[in-house]
Amino acid sequence: MDSLTAPLVVVDYHKGNLSSVVRGLARAGASAVISDDPAVIRSAAGIVLPGVGSFYDAMSYLAASGEADAIRDAVTGPCAVPFLGICLGQQLLFERGDEGVPAEAPTQAPADNRGGGLAPGAVFEAEGVRWVRGLALLPGSCTRLPAGRLKVPHVGWDQIHLTPAGAASPLLADVAEGANVYFTHSYALEDDAEPALVAARTFYARAIPAVIARGNLFGCQFHPEKSSAHGQQILKNFVAICARARSASAHGDGAALDVARRAAPASQEVSA
Repeated sequence: MDSLTAPLVVVDYHKGNLSSVVRGLARAGASAVISDDPAVIRSAAGIVLPGVGSFYDAMSYLAASGEADAIRDAVTGPCAVPFLGICLGQQLLFERGDEGVPAEAPTQAPADNRGGGLAPGAVFEAEGVRWVRGLALLPGSCTRLPAGRLKVPHVGWDQIHLTPAGAASPLLADVAEGANVYFTHSYALEDDAEPALVAARTFYARAIPAVIARGNLFGCQFHPEKSSAHGQQILKNFVAICARARSASAHGDGAALDVARRAAPASQEVSA
């Protein structure tokens, strides 16, 4: 595949049905494939990592299969492939999570309490908690929502509130402040994430980073493929970001690639 004909890749780590994400991307104008092949992931025009299962199970499979390294190579390499994480897929962008880590899993010694120096999928202990190392492309931790007056898991439609960064983000172009989107999760990014990463928040049990964005990396804690018109607009915006980035990469235009990350027009589509 060359940079002009490569499809978007929906990463398959053998958990759940990914067809709804592919259908949403197709409605947004993209050619998308489901793959667990690291070579296919590395050649993608854009990467979507859906969220099914626990942080530990997902990272264990991604690390063992070579998919974690392929994602990291693609999004940090010269082409800086755009990435969209959905639900757990957003969480996996970050340094560490404590969901589903078995008591018998052997631990490794990290360079710091964030898991520094460890490979994705490694288990370590810090602050009295057993953690698993995420893709570690962004700083932050993922933990369970606090139980209390509100039921956990958080399931159903809820509003997202845009931050100033979100109002300027190409991922949220033409998405209204207070838009209702569909959530289903028990874990979320903690408040140790950099505030500048947060493009939108929702409030359920605590403030939840509902959308994150930095450079070519994007994530939604909710499911855009299940979020009606607002979610479809987000997928359309991501497809446009991929198209602009792919065009800039094909022409060797680093300045255009940077602009593509920040200001891809929602009307541009990736052709099949």
